[in-house]
Amino acid sequence: MTDTTEIQASPRPDIAELDRSDILYALDMGWKDFRKAPMFGIVFSGVYVLGGLVLFFVSGGFVTQTMILALGFPLLAPFAAVGLYETSRRIELGKPLDLYQIFGVIWKEKDRQIPWVGAIIVLYFLFYSFLAHMIFALFMGLSVMTNVTSSLDVFLTSNGLTMITVELLVGGVLAFILFGLTAFSLPLLVDKEIDFMTAMLLSFEAVRENIGVMLLWAIIIAVYVLAAMVPVFLGLFIALPVLGHATWHLYRRALIHPGDGTS
Repeated sequence: MTDTTEIQASPRPDIAELDRSDILYALDMGWKDFRKAPMFGIVFSGVYVLGGLVLFFVSGGFVTQTMILALGFPLLAPFAAVGLYETSRRIELGKPLDLYQIFGVIWKEKDRQIPWVGAIIVLYFLFYSFLAHMIFALFMGLSVMTNVTSSLDVFLTSNGLTMITVELLVGGVLAFILFGLTAFSLPLLVDKEIDFMTAMLLSFEAVRENIGVMLLWAIIIAVYVLAAMVPVFLGLFIALPVLGHATWHLYRRALIHPGDGTS
């Protein structure tokens, strides 16, 4: 007998006003969740750490392999984030942290909306890569024929410094747009029945309406990750799960769902 049961779409959440205390709360809860379930945090953060290490080691000339990995990694990485969000969701609801059930949720996401977010990230990466190469070519002109690995002085020219400035500005704007689209969309897709475009637009709207707090959150993420990378990437095994769990709790404060008691 065919199951004709339709999944009921979740109602649109309201966007809350955040302040710095919400970030402190999220970080505190993120640390507590990590301490309650360190194994899950280490396993899921390992996806990012190992992916980064592989990209780092194969980037020494193997262009084809590097591009394949760089394009494939954003498709897989969101599933690791789902694991962290699902762990925090279960802790919040008082549900058991069953390994098979959590991995079951991750496996089911392959047929839902998360892969579309990964695809959007890949397209975004391709667009940024094309734009970065175009900016380099426009400013550097004939100097693109120079081997920049042995002739770094080309970057100290007026054109070189201008190119670096434009690259940083454009990269910063594009990075923040992507941050806005994904800051809350992934935990929202885990938590509710909603399509990925609506989730990404809601996320961007929540970031825009709390721009000061979210800029601070983006800076905190960058500082945490950079500091954690210093000891041979080992600090990421703590920083990434703490930030992942914290993102769940910040999402719960940023988007208020009617009827579920979010505050």
